[in-house]
Amino acid sequence: MKKKILKNMEWGILICCVLLLAIGMVALFSATQNSNYDEFKKQLMWSIICIPVVTIITIIDYQTIAKLSPLFYGIFIILLIAVFFTEPINGATSWFDLGVFAFQPGEFAKIFGILFIAYIIDLLCIKGREEINKPWKIAIILLATIVPVLLIAKQPDYGTAIAFLVAICFMLFVSGIRAKYIVVAILIVLTLLPILYIFVLPEHAKTRIEIFLNPEEDPRGAGYNIIQSKLAIGAGQLLGMGMFKGNQTQLGFLYPKTTDFIFAVIGEEFGFLVSSIIIVLYVFLITKAIYVAKTAKDDLGSYIAMGIAGLLFFHMTENIGMTLGLLPITGIPLPFVSYGGSALITNFIAIALLLNISGRRQKAIFIE
Repeated sequence: MKKKILKNMEWGILICCVLLLAIGMVALFSATQNSNYDEFKKQLMWSIICIPVVTIITIIDYQTIAKLSPLFYGIFIILLIAVFFTEPINGATSWFDLGVFAFQPGEFAKIFGILFIAYIIDLLCIKGREEINKPWKIAIILLATIVPVLLIAKQPDYGTAIAFLVAICFMLFVSGIRAKYIVVAILIVLTLLPILYIFVLPEHAKTRIEIFLNPEEDPRGAGYNIIQSKLAIGAGQLLGMGMFKGNQTQLGFLYPKTTDFIFAVIGEEFGFLVSSIIIVLYVFLITKAIYVAKTAKDDLGSYIAMGIAGLLFFHMTENIGMTLGLLPITGIPLPFVSYGGSALITNFIAIALLLNISGRRQKAIFIE
């Protein structure tokens, strides 16, 4: 790899992710002491696997990767259909159980979907960014977006589906799309929301929204997890109760403590101080991703970086928000901190792409 590329890379992004991973590993080590550190060991293995993945993705020019995105997009659409024929895990057909590990195609579909949509936008706007405003071009982008979103939502995995939509919105926002299309989209969403809630959302999803609004309505049932999460975070106070000493964490009242509610584990055992550091690290990471988009050498790099910024923003906001009772529970993991092999590899692929784009940048593209 050329020295110039290494010099241009935003190494702060990688350092930030390593720090988040380290905090997550410590929390997992504490949370899994009663299960022979099973998930901790697996997460450590996945972390090591991510090293060559990041290296390979960083070395290959992102333009080459984007050209291959239609192939990967097609493969993951097939996998998203095939996963419906698997046995449900926790009520969702989201995983391929391969014995040694479970593979979640929806996680990978997000990042390769972003690459594909960025590639399409770049092709459609080859004559200028104003080209994005032609209705038939917007229709192509929406079609390419809606297929994976519907398949992921059908699993059901509404959190991942929404994360993908948020990422695409970030990309469209910087693509030069006119304000009238944004306004129309907002009005359509506002109009469809009550219809979707009444006629489309399954009962368990409605229950989550109702419990979010009033968790004390069913404290021993649907509202149990969120109540325990808030108790755990509150008990941690400034410096936490100490590693291995969290009541909700160690006595099994917090579930699932290694994935959805890992932030509650950190809040209880390490306190407000470490929890705040995590939020600061995410803000820094998202800000840097936007900066990479702003300084990318071409529009393609900008779209990819903004899509990744959108993913990170939604995952951070939703996961931390739901553990605090500020947002409905959706099962969205906290990037680099929550347990999960598929999510960890996907997140590091996203980071490798940011490093890739930043290493090859030359000038800012956001100009009047």
